[in-house]
Amino acid sequence: MFLSLTSCDEVEDNDVGGSKVEAMAGDWYVQTFVGQNLALDYSLITTYNTASNSANEMWINDNGHIWEFLAKTPVNLSALTFSGNNLASDFDGYQITVNITNGKITKGDVITPAGNPTDGISFDIEFSDDPGTIYTMKGYKRTGFADDEH
Repeated sequence: MFLSLTSCDEVEDNDVGGSKVEAMAGDWYVQTFVGQNLALDYSLITTYNTASNSANEMWINDNGHIWEFLAKTPVNLSALTFSGNNLASDFDGYQITVNITNGKITKGDVITPAGNPTDGISFDIEFSDDPGTIYTMKGYKRTGFADDEH
């Protein structure tokens, strides 16, 4: 019979921290408007860091729920704003460009339909395959509470 014992040196946990755009990243439930008219009720979009983990840009992805867009947009991290023109969007081979204006993240000032405080998001977007139509998307950061899911 062979018995082997090994031990490991205990090391400190490495705190890898968050991404550089952590303050702007998350899952968001947004409503889509054309003018004052509700075009699409709550849909899930996601914002997250790029592979380079730059503090100057983030991905915005509608996960195929609204228009099938996935674009890298410039951000101003200190102001929590984002915008850009002619941004390349490639969602599973569906290639268009988008213009994003008036993009803004707000902290803790939105009350969800279930009454929970959370962050807000709003932006205008124009799609190259529907030029001239400005869609306004606004909503709140996903809270994880079942009553806030759509």
